[in-house]
Order: sequence, then structure tokens, then C-alpha cells
Amino acid sequence: MNLTGILIVQLGTPDEPTGPALRRYLKQFLSDPRLIEIPKLIWWPILNLLILNLRPKQSAKKYARVWDEKTGSPLMHFTQMQTKLLQEKFPGTPVEFGMQIGNPALLETIKKMVAQGIEKIIVFPMYPQYSATTTASAMDCLGQALQKIRRVPAIRFIPPYYQHPAYIKALATIIREQEAKLSWKPDHHLISFHGIPISYCQRGDVYATHVKRTTFALVKEMGWSRDYWTQSFQSLFGREEWLKPYTEETLKKMAAKGIKKVFVSTPGFTSDCLETIDEIGHEAKEVFLEAGGEELFQCPCLNDHPAWIEAMKTIVEEEGAGWL
Repeated sequence: MNLTGILIVQLGTPDEPTGPALRRYLKQFLSDPRLIEIPKLIWWPILNLLILNLRPKQSAKKYARVWDEKTGSPLMHFTQMQTKLLQEKFPGTPVEFGMQIGNPALLETIKKMVAQGIEKIIVFPMYPQYSATTTASAMDCLGQALQKIRRVPAIRFIPPYYQHPAYIKALATIIREQEAKLSWKPDHHLISFHGIPISYCQRGDVYATHVKRTTFALVKEMGWSRDYWTQSFQSLFGREEWLKPYTEETLKKMAAKGIKKVFVSTPGFTSDCLETIDEIGHEAKEVFLEAGGEELFQCPCLNDHPAWIEAMKTIVEEEGAGWL
């Protein structure tokens, strides 16, 4: 019988919150043509002469704020936990994880799985909504890794699960649990997703559509009225116009309208990371409070919550039918 394995694919994280580690990470990250759609001859001088000389030190300070003394990178910690807990759901099926950027590299993880005799791999990307910058980039990375392996296993790639009932219910479960723990009641819910340039969508990226469908499914599950929630986009980079409305600008407008207490969830991220803990929990919160807001709560991501692990199991079983 052919042996099947499950491979969780995540973007990756720096090895440590230092300038040199961030330089290595950012160089690999920002060299991805799926992420930066600028001709190489134009982009490479900008990247190597400007960005990589300025940004690593700035980013290292931010990563230091989210780095845990015991568990290190939150993205790494929760990816390890997701792998461990999903393994418990599939005791007879090896479950591993690999990073597109940094360690453990996808190539090394696949080599390890092939060495175990695995002939079929169910690939589970940690991107609920499709984007060429994430899902397609993961496919590219996987393809590049497979080019370096002689005995290539059969691959089944789990498609985007942006409105899968199990995923939506896991999100709703966490939001309800976290809201119940607050000593205050939110005036408004902000649903923030990572942004991408508008031009990418104009060229055919379906990300914005998937984001809308996730939002509508989540709002329906939560039973929120239309005036109780807003959806926005964060993590802007560069000078190009990105999907709107922007999260920080939205928070400023909310404060100006008298909305004092905001609950922010980030459904596009399956694990807490710099973009959720620091960008929302620190930077966006600071913007909101300075604009006149009183409370901003950054809701934890899916992470290692039992509802998400069960949802992962459900998605794997559905997409792995006949292989498991």
C-alpha cells in the first residue's frame, strides 16, 4: 500500500529577531516574482541597494516585540503546534510542515518525507483565500523543491477554503470565546485582511473576491447586523495603490465617528505573526487610541485552537479522500 503524508505549508519566519536574520529573510521573501511584479532589472537594485540596507533593522525591532522568550517566533510556534495536533488526528499518517522562506525549508521537509517512503503527499497551504502572492507562490516553491528530487511523490494540493463551513465555524468559535472574556462590549467589529496591490486583482487575482466571501460567511455565522462590522485591508508595502479601505485609516474614521471600542479579527491569517500581534495589537491600536478610541482588542488567530485543528482534519479528510 502506498504511504500518504500530510504537508503543512506556511510562509516562514526569520530565525531570530536580529538585523542579519531579517536581511536573509527579507531578501528571499522580496525576491519572489509572485510577490513583487516589477521587472527584475528595475527591482533588484531597489531591493539590494535600498530596502535591504534600511528595512532589516526596522523589522528586527518589530519582531523583537512579538518574539517570546520560551517559544520564539509565534508563527513558528503555532505551526509546530498545528502539525503536532493534526498528527494526533491522523496517527497512522505522517504530518510535517515546511516553510517557503527560512527554515525548515520545503525542500528539506519533502526530502525527509520521501526518505520515509511516502509516495503521496496532501499539501495543506495555510492560506484560506487564494492569491498569486501566497497560494501560487507556495505552489511555485513546492515545484522548485520537487525539481531537486529524483523520486517525486504524487501531490494533491488542498484548494482555497475561504468559505468552508469548518473554517468559518472555527473563526466564529474563537471570536465568541474571546469576546466573552472581555470586560467591555465592542461598539464595532473590524475584520482585517492582508492587502495586495489593486493592479494584481485587475490582472486576474481572485483574492479580493475570496476575502468578500469569507467576510460574508463569517458575518452570517456571527449574526451581525450590517452596521456592526467593517472589513478592511492592512500590511501595505510600497507606493502602489492597494485594496481598500485601509485598516489604520478605517480605525481613525471610526474614532472620529465616536466608535470607542473595537474588536479586530484577522481571518486571513491562520497563525498569529508580526502582522497580527504587532501590526494590529500594537501599531493599529496606537493609531486608534491617538485618534480618540478607548479600547482595541486584537483577536487571536486560529492558531492551535481545537476548533481549527478539527477543521483542518475535516478539510484534509475531504480533499484526501481515497488517499487516507
